[in-house]
Amino acid sequence: MKYIKTILLAGLLLVVQQGTSQVTDQFFAKADSFFKSYVSNGRVNYKAVKENPEALQEALRLAKTVRVNPEDAKTYQAFWINTYNLLVIEGIVAAYPVKSPLAINGFFDGKKHEVGGENITLNAIENELLRKNFKEEARFHFVLVCAGLGCPPIINKAYLPSTLESQLQEQTVLALNNPSFIQLKGKKVLLSQIFEWYKEDFTRNGDEIDFLNRFRKEPLDPKTKVGYYPYDWTLNDTK
Repeated sequence: MKYIKTILLAGLLLVVQQGTSQVTDQFFAKADSFFKSYVSNGRVNYKAVKENPEALQEALRLAKTVRVNPEDAKTYQAFWINTYNLLVIEGIVAAYPVKSPLAINGFFDGKKHEVGGENITLNAIENELLRKNFKEEARFHFVLVCAGLGCPPIINKAYLPSTLESQLQEQTVLALNNPSFIQLKGKKVLLSQIFEWYKEDFTRNGDEIDFLNRFRKEPLDPKTKVGYYPYDWTLNDTK
């Protein structure tokens, strides 16, 4: 009898795991379809999403039922990156038309969202679930998109577990070789305030120049002085 109970329990766990995996796969597919439909050239067509919110709502409905474990790092990271970006869009659409996410009270640290078994703010997704759990992964800063033009551009596809490594690398290389994002001024380089706000993430294994040079096609002189330019919170709306 004990053997039969063990077999039944194992079978039940397998069914649960398969069901969970299926919902997670559905989420990634819905998210991918949504981004392909409403994102282009690093901007979001918020007006179109507001007029037809069903695809966004369906992706976030699935996000409520998904459960991911940080031990499965790529699935966990991909889920929370996509979920963050979708929730940002949802928050903008709810207040649209609006000129900036900062015009919405509590946008990042006040409003809580029921997703992935959590009741959580946008800032907590970034800082508690991603940065805290994966302290060596500074590339998150180039894929989490806050709806401001100061952020690296949002892409028109979902981040997937199977492609996450290449996607993180690609977006980081693009950002750190973009002369508008990394502004060279003679013997000085001006960086986004992302580097100032999250300095510890970029200086774990050297200074900021060392970090930049890991991804730049034309490395900077190690003695280059660093400054920061003001963050542009203008909405990344399509024109």
